[in-house]
Amino acid sequence: MIKLVLTDIDGVWTDGGMYYDQTGNELKKFNTSDSAGVVFLRLLDIPLGIITGENTQIVQRRADKLKITRLFMGVLNKMEVAEKLCAELGISLQEVAYIGDDLNDADLLKACGFSAVPANAPAYMDKYAKIRLKKNGGNGAFREFVESLLEKENLLESAIEKYIQATQIRR
Repeated sequence: MIKLVLTDIDGVWTDGGMYYDQTGNELKKFNTSDSAGVVFLRLLDIPLGIITGENTQIVQRRADKLKITRLFMGVLNKMEVAEKLCAELGISLQEVAYIGDDLNDADLLKACGFSAVPANAPAYMDKYAKIRLKKNGGNGAFREFVESLLEKENLLESAIEKYIQATQIRR
């Protein structure tokens, strides 16, 4: 049973591109479809954390908007952060699901109980992850990851039902 979901950002929630305007502002595009994955996890009381090598206000703002409090930015050793989180929660890495897209994610992908890479991750990343998703990073890969995890855990229908109940207009 998965008790914690961890995710990278660039290449998973974004397409990995970094856009700069003429004044030097950095921009990233997020897909709102991924928000449903966050909501599903929240409705099922499964904690979510972001572990990223980037350290930008853009990622902070996205986490704030989605009320994700476990945000670790500027991380060089993602495994170290994941192990510390597991110790705090009293769980093992086998009870963690992780999605990442590149070499700095390899150790954590391999160590977790459930792991995935987006469709556009390098082919050699398949040997580290349990599954390769159909969607590219930045195009709903995080939502597909969560739905795949919940399907495997027989929780997807429950999450959908809870979502529908929570969003129905009361008369």
